[in-house]
Amino acid sequence: MSSVTKEVNTVDISTPPSSNDQPDNATTSNDNQVIYSIEDIQKLLPHRYPFALVDRIIEYVPGKRAVGIKNVTINEPHFQGHFPGRPIMPGVLIVEAMAQVGGVVLTQLPDMEGGLFVFAGIDKTRFRRQVVPGDQLVMTVELLWVKQRRFGKMQARAEVDGQLATEGELMFSLVT
Repeated sequence: MSSVTKEVNTVDISTPPSSNDQPDNATTSNDNQVIYSIEDIQKLLPHRYPFALVDRIIEYVPGKRAVGIKNVTINEPHFQGHFPGRPIMPGVLIVEAMAQVGGVVLTQLPDMEGGLFVFAGIDKTRFRRQVVPGDQLVMTVELLWVKQRRFGKMQARAEVDGQLATEGELMFSLVT
């Protein structure tokens, strides 16, 4: 898996939360990486079926980045119409899944609790590979900056079997 190597501007971000700020059930692997189950993710994000698009967070660095997975299955409702006989995950749902991984980072920033993060913009997004049932989408989202504790920008990429599927910049606004 390749990683994004942009420097994070933390001018407006105070110290990242301690491990005590993580959901109760979050586990730590042998190399101190925090792993979130679906139950942990639901404590952090408001999304529910059919719009909960992250199954697990497999890596989390407070205030910086998260890596999440989405197991794509034929049982998802959008595949009935997109497209009959040739199911392809809609690009907007791939972008939404990446944004939800980013939401795990944003919702745990100091002084950001209690608000709702919504899209403020999507830039430089490209779709490089189709995502189909049976694929496992691995999404890496890295915080680039936060301004005025209200706006944020993240670099996101989604891969399937090590191949780039989607990449782009996601901008967020905190709605209180």
